Amino acid sequence: MTIAKQYRKLQKVVTGNKTTDGDGVQLTRVIGSSSLMMLDPFLLLDAFGTDKPKDYIGGFPPHPHRGFETVTYLLEGRMRHKDSAGNEGVIEPGGVQWMTAGSGIVHSEMPEQQRGLLYGFQLWVNLPARAKMTEPAYQEFTAAQIPVEQLDNGGQVRVIAGQTNQGSIGPVINDFVSPLYIDVSLPAGQVFEQTLALADNAFVYVIEGELGFSESLGEGQLGVLSEGDTIQVKAQQDSRFLLVAATPLNEPVVRGGPFVMNTKQELQQAFADFGR
Repeated sequence: MTIAKQYRKLQKVVTGNKTTDGDGVQLTRVIGSSSLMMLDPFLLLDAFGTDKPKDYIGGFPPHPHRGFETVTYLLEGRMRHKDSAGNEGVIEPGGVQWMTAGSGIVHSEMPEQQRGLLYGFQLWVNLPARAKMTEPAYQEFTAAQIPVEQLDNGGQVRVIAGQTNQGSIGPVINDFVSPLYIDVSLPAGQVFEQTLALADNAFVYVIEGELGFSESLGEGQLGVLSEGDTIQVKAQQDSRFLLVAATPLNEPVVRGGPFVMNTKQELQQAFADFGR
């Protein structure tokens, strides 16, 4: 017997707010904005994209994090990171860094180039209470290390985390929320389908083009998806988008600046520990 698929619908459309962070970096805050404070376990999504050096050259000088994970995905440009544990590296175009801040780390993210386009995303993913104070860790992958899946309809899928319907598996390992993080390019008129865990929270962010659901989702817009086991989307024009999903933690969230904990007391301790 064939079980009918439960297709996800477009539940909410979010454009986000223009803001600055770090040392004056211009960005759009999509999750973590007044329109969408969080989508458990996703705490924040920033999109940054400018070819004006003054909008990004200040970067993100040293700052602490505790209690969650940061995911930096670059489409264009180069970003050097350093931290208080002595780790250092450069994220290049198509590369991703998945940092588990855990019990706490002080790090910086600074643009390498002096001119040209800097374009990418930073996603914050919450950690469960049992892992809030885990040892900090990094997973960092170049563009060449990220599987690229070619679709029969001319589309392409870059797989950062999770597994696609065709079996491609992303290099990021995360047992906390079992995320799916894929970057999909789809020619006009073509359809993309992906199976998701029924109760996972999921969103689509349109990098370029326009996607068709019950209503259109355009460039720079994020669509929150309803519950279901399948997402099916059609490209109204040549399009590129992120599809991100994960298991909700359903735990209390107490956040303040660079710290995300479960109780007010834990948050106060984080500020005390880092002298903030």
